[in-house]
Amino acid sequence: MRLGVLFSGGKDSAFACWKAMQKEEVVCLITIVSRNPESYMFHTPNIRLAALQAESAGLPLLEMETEGEKETELLDLRGALLAARERFGIEGLVTGAILSVYQATRLQRVCYELGLWCFNPLWLADQDEYMEELLDAGFRVIITGVFASPFDGSWLGREIDRRTLDELRMIAREHRITLTGEGGEFETFVIDAPFFSRRVAIEEGSRVYRNHNGVFRIERAGLVAR
Repeated sequence: MRLGVLFSGGKDSAFACWKAMQKEEVVCLITIVSRNPESYMFHTPNIRLAALQAESAGLPLLEMETEGEKETELLDLRGALLAARERFGIEGLVTGAILSVYQATRLQRVCYELGLWCFNPLWLADQDEYMEELLDAGFRVIITGVFASPFDGSWLGREIDRRTLDELRMIAREHRITLTGEGGEFETFVIDAPFFSRRVAIEEGSRVYRNHNGVFRIERAGLVAR
C-alpha cells in the first residue's frame, strides 16, 4: 500500500514513519504548517525544518499552510491529502497519534471521507516501551519546546538519551504527566533516524523561556555525514 505520513519532524511522526516503512511503501511526507502556535491539531516548533529531514530520508515533502483555526484547519489537511493522492497516489495516511482522541478521531474522519486508510502504529502504545524502542532503533531526538512544570530552560535543545529518559520517567511519576509529551508537556525534533541518510546538524539556535514555557528555535541547520 502506498502511504503518506503526516510528518511534523518530531519523534512520534518520525517513528510512525519508520514503523510503516517496515510493512508498506511510504511515498511522501505531508507537513501542515500552522500560523497559529496554539494549533489544536498540528505541531509547530521548527516545522519548516521538516524539509531538511525529508531530504535526508529521500522522500518528497508536500507542505500545506493553515491559519490553524480550530476545526477549519481540517479543511487544509483535507486539501493536503487530496494533493498527495493526486501527486503521489497515496492510499492511506500514517500518523504518530498516541493518546489524543481529539486528534485521532478527526484524522480518521478526514481519511474516511476521502477513502484513505488511516494507520496509527503508536495508538495506545505502552509509553515506556515505545521510548525504549525509539532509542534502541537509533533515533536521536532533541527537546524543542517545554510547556509544563517542572521543565526549565535547561531542557531546551537537550537530547533524549538514556539519562534524560530516566529523568523523564521520574518527572512523569511525580508530576503525573505523560512520558512521551503527548499531553503537550514537551515537543521534540529528530536529528537522526534509521531511515535518514545523513544527520541534521544544528548550526545556530536560540532559546526563549518563561514560567515553564519555552521554545528552542533552530535558526540554521544542515545535513552532515554520520
